[in-house]
Amino acid sequence: MDTNVIIVGAGPAGLAVGACLKQAGVDFTILEKASEVAPAWRRHYRRLHLHTVKSLSALPFVPFPKSHPRYVPREKVVAYLDAYAERFGLEPRFGVTVKSIRRQGEKFLVETDAGQIRARKIVVATGNNAQPIVPGFPGIEAFKGEVLHSAAYTEAMPYVGKNVLVIGMGNTGAEIALDLADSGAHPTISVRKGVHIVPRQLFGVPIQMVGIASRPMPQALNDWMFPKILDLALGRLEKYGIVRPKQGILAQIDTGRIPGIDVGTEAAMKGASRFMCVGGIGIPPTLSRGIPLWPAISPSRVPLGGGD
Repeated sequence: MDTNVIIVGAGPAGLAVGACLKQAGVDFTILEKASEVAPAWRRHYRRLHLHTVKSLSALPFVPFPKSHPRYVPREKVVAYLDAYAERFGLEPRFGVTVKSIRRQGEKFLVETDAGQIRARKIVVATGNNAQPIVPGFPGIEAFKGEVLHSAAYTEAMPYVGKNVLVIGMGNTGAEIALDLADSGAHPTISVRKGVHIVPRQLFGVPIQMVGIASRPMPQALNDWMFPKILDLALGRLEKYGIVRPKQGILAQIDTGRIPGIDVGTEAAMKGASRFMCVGGIGIPPTLSRGIPLWPAISPSRVPLGGGD
């Protein structure tokens, strides 16, 4: 079987490329190992919303409906992606796993579990979170409770009334901790390194817009200005155990490290009178290597490995 372009993955990026090629009249095939489009969005935890504004988050040619909120919830994103695929007649080959891609003359030979396909161009659109990364922690084998990667977390109900250690304070870890606290679990967040925390909206303006507007400014000015503005907006978070990295926010973004976009976790931490309490989130001291907290964890505590 031959085609002009092979797109690996039917998530948002793969669908967007397919729509653009369709509009240009270019022949292509989308391969997706799952049974439907946007599989990652379907399995994300239920309270998830886009952290970026809908006007800058839509795929080519089709904006989000005006009736949708500024930060679109997960289920509406899934419905949008389903409608997008239908609108452009995108029909991925589902249940097909790509095993290897290698050049063969002027084309690429794509080996799949359903046979071989040749194509002139390859677009890999499998996303950043296709495979969960599970770090090893000394002593984890002795832990008697449940260990769950954040990719498998969907809702807080199974953890109500339990002590939960969330490892990592990226956007996923922070929001899962908030979900747990809001639902009656007792979460603690483990933070190994410093982390930048920014509000989703800064004085009513989406932080995404603020970041875009500040890009033309000298980096030294941004690095000096942002900490002062964020202290004014969020308060001094050092007293709650959150240390700001020495590297500036925009410099970290350039290296692929996205700041934590606060959707309520910061307020929950401030409401905690100690490391763990009902309705609040605790931040234990920095853990430099492994999790020395393990021996003190009761069997009911459920660590959640954050992938951020």
